[in-house]
Amino acid sequence: MLYNSFMHERAQNITPEKPIRRITRGVKVGNLTIGGDAPIVVQSMTATRTQDVAATVDQINALEAAGAGIVRIAVDSPKDAQALAQIRARTSSNLSVDLQENWRLAPLVAPYVDKIRYNPGHLYHHESNKSVRDKVAFIADAAHRNNCAIRIGVNCGSVDPELANRFGDDTISPMVLSAMEHCQILDDIGFESYVVSLKDSDPQKVVEANTRFAKLRPDVPLHLGVTEAGLPFLGITKTRMALIPLLAMGIGETLRVSLTVPNNKKTREISVGNQIIRDVFEGTLTQDVFEKPQGLNLVSCPSCSRVENAEFVELAEKVAETSMFAKEYKISIAVMGCRVNGPGETYRADLGLWCGPTHVRLMRKDKLLGTFTYEEIIPRYQEALNQLIAKQKI
Repeated sequence: MLYNSFMHERAQNITPEKPIRRITRGVKVGNLTIGGDAPIVVQSMTATRTQDVAATVDQINALEAAGAGIVRIAVDSPKDAQALAQIRARTSSNLSVDLQENWRLAPLVAPYVDKIRYNPGHLYHHESNKSVRDKVAFIADAAHRNNCAIRIGVNCGSVDPELANRFGDDTISPMVLSAMEHCQILDDIGFESYVVSLKDSDPQKVVEANTRFAKLRPDVPLHLGVTEAGLPFLGITKTRMALIPLLAMGIGETLRVSLTVPNNKKTREISVGNQIIRDVFEGTLTQDVFEKPQGLNLVSCPSCSRVENAEFVELAEKVAETSMFAKEYKISIAVMGCRVNGPGETYRADLGLWCGPTHVRLMRKDKLLGTFTYEEIIPRYQEALNQLIAKQKI
């Protein structure tokens, strides 16, 4: 695999010369540029409720003060869009808006942001009679009229089902093809102010997907990240495993570190992102960067405004604590806080906890083991984990 050969080569020389960055086209986002010869931009996302304007503005300001060049906000409803207008009136930060199923909100949010992120895998949720091309053109028209950039945000947990089914167990090719198809749509309608992201919870797949795409479309700026990286320390380790090889190859014009942390610690995403950049470009890497962790793999999505219960973060921490005894076993656990990537990640994990407003669905792959309250779930999870371990011992 490309990742493994690259890591072997890098492990022989862990103090490399300064990487030569590729030169993509530049995409303006507010008062900065992504790509070209501009510095790498570190981003984050608010975790406050979007309609809580004061709290959201406070978090935007804290993230910007920590070094965030762009701050992303989730908008899921017209009321969120109304709140976004108030947020814009109270901050001059470069803002990105995150549209998942709600692509029809693009004209409502575009006047107040500098970039629109849409997920190709979620365009089919509304108005299935309309073509994907027409929906993308709708978003691009709103962006063009308001001088916004676009991010084509491809995510492993929500790839277009038609593409995912076409490639079977190969999860990288659907992501790359999805990104390529959507680039072509925007190219065909004459919209060039776009960037692409290809994110997975597996660092190796992040490296391979982005490397493949960068060869096919060297002109397009790439937004790097590991989706649902998880709690610190593991979340930071996974992110470094993915981003350091890519940046060292000159790939990546902007990045986000996605960590499961409480709201008051969101700025850690920025400090970790900046440290990764420094480590690559100042040659201060250490051998542990290249050692892929073995055994238990815990995936949890970053805290964001779509999390349906604030107890999600505490639950993820409890799952990590109660799973430590199983760290040597090759078992994947996913703790997901909302509907966006919850189904995709929990269904492909050995055990998944899909957290709703009051209850948590406990999954074994795509089999529902039960639905439990936040108070009930940990003992049930431990029981299911012990059963998996018992099977591995046989």
